[in-house]
Amino acid sequence: MVLEWVDFPLPGGPKRRMFIFSPIVIYIFWLKYLLVMPMELRSGYVRASGYANKIRKVLFAVTRGKVDPKEVVRAAAELNQYLFEKLREMGVRKEDVVRISIGFSIEAGEIVWDYDSLRIEVYRREEEERLAQAMEEVEEREKALDEVIKELEKLAEQLRALSDEIVEKVEKLKQEHSGLKLRAEE
Repeated sequence: MVLEWVDFPLPGGPKRRMFIFSPIVIYIFWLKYLLVMPMELRSGYVRASGYANKIRKVLFAVTRGKVDPKEVVRAAAELNQYLFEKLREMGVRKEDVVRISIGFSIEAGEIVWDYDSLRIEVYRREEEERLAQAMEEVEEREKALDEVIKELEKLAEQLRALSDEIVEKVEKLKQEHSGLKLRAEE
């Protein structure tokens, strides 16, 4: 068996220099990096009062067969504590609707949260009511705009008719004027 330095490329990153003394070290090195599985948890739309149950259920579904259920319960509790604080900081109330997504990885049988990838979308109840009122106002203004456009189209048609009438009278006057010239020349 020969001892030597070998450069190993890391998944998505630089090379790592290792001193190799047996094939088992190589296997353990790659096994460590292959066991890291990046994933994402997405809650979907849920009332803020029920986000914890939804997170736990989704996490169980996403990690089924990959992680020990006790680890799922531990990781869900850790994330729910973090989310509870974040939602309080954001002023989210129980009746508001939230959508949560966060990246995580499974490293050596443990769930590791990527808190930098956390996204929380909040849909507030009063915002929905204000949005509904705004939509009603927009619809009313669209109706008023349609009425104004119809009136303008009517006026434009009347102007076209009047313009055509004026053109006909001008042509008639030209013909009469040129007819007068011709008679005067005779």
